Amino acid sequence: METKKTAVILINVGTPDEPTVKAVRRYLSEFLNDRRVIDIPLVLQKILVNLIIVPFRAPKSTKLYERLWTEKGSPLLYFSEQVQDELQQKLDSRADVFLAMRYGNPSMGKALAAIQKGNYDRLIILPMFPQYASSTSGTAIQAVMDQVRTWNTIPEIHAINQFYDHPAFLDAFADRIQSYQPEKYDHVIFSFHGLPNRHLEKNHPDKPIQSCNCENGLPEFGKFCYKATCYQTTRELVNRLGLKSGQYSVSFQSRLSKNWMTPFTDQNLVGLAKSGSKNLLVVAPSFVADCLETTVEIGLEYKELFVANGGQNLQMVESLNDSPQWIYALEKILNPYLH
Repeated sequence: METKKTAVILINVGTPDEPTVKAVRRYLSEFLNDRRVIDIPLVLQKILVNLIIVPFRAPKSTKLYERLWTEKGSPLLYFSEQVQDELQQKLDSRADVFLAMRYGNPSMGKALAAIQKGNYDRLIILPMFPQYASSTSGTAIQAVMDQVRTWNTIPEIHAINQFYDHPAFLDAFADRIQSYQPEKYDHVIFSFHGLPNRHLEKNHPDKPIQSCNCENGLPEFGKFCYKATCYQTTRELVNRLGLKSGQYSVSFQSRLSKNWMTPFTDQNLVGLAKSGSKNLLVVAPSFVADCLETTVEIGLEYKELFVANGGQNLQMVESLNDSPQWIYALEKILNPYLH
């Protein structure tokens, strides 16, 4: 049987080109004008994003990106490029690996132009978000489809919309956490990026989020509900780590309003500090590469908040980044589509 010529496109959210107000403004504008990210009426979105959020947020965000930046630039971009190179070596001739950011560079258009030129038989789309959300995996897959549908020849397409439950991903993250000896900490927080509650409600409109008990198990209607899969990710990791009830909690970070997923991570860690926890370990299993939300928000800002409220040490577990276990996991995730 003839082997099909296969392209794999890895997609992450993106990063400004540099930590300057101009570059951050450009990045935020592209990001926040996405209809899947801010899903309010179009006119309101344009006014809110372009006249209020971006002008006021860009200077503040730039200061945060300055704290994040390293000699190698943006960690998200650096680690993504490393993963692309190392996964290419792993897959060898079975597939060609391309990298794109949903917003910013390397651009989706440039990556897809190279794939189109390569005349591939098969395209595998892999958004680098373990748990599906319309504003992450959904928009990444749609952006690819919007361009590919204009091609004269459309290849066979496979979209991997989530992989939170893949054993190799879970094993890689559990190994990363275990290296910090979580049993030595007073408490472990599993912190996931938050979403507006209305995003969850759209996923199962006939099941109000107030009556959903996905904290205790994965309901059938919740297999693509972001909140449900976050809790399921935690249960899988906790089982691998041998943590007991009371040793850990789940919460959500990066909220923009009170109408976002709860409990909030910042409030969670303040409560833990005030109740006597001194040493805290924080894990962020919705991120596969370190970025603003892990390195700065948790590793710096939340650490300062924890100490200010009576805690002594907050340790952030670095993400999978370019670890060998992550490259192995990616190969296993892709294997079923590489026949």
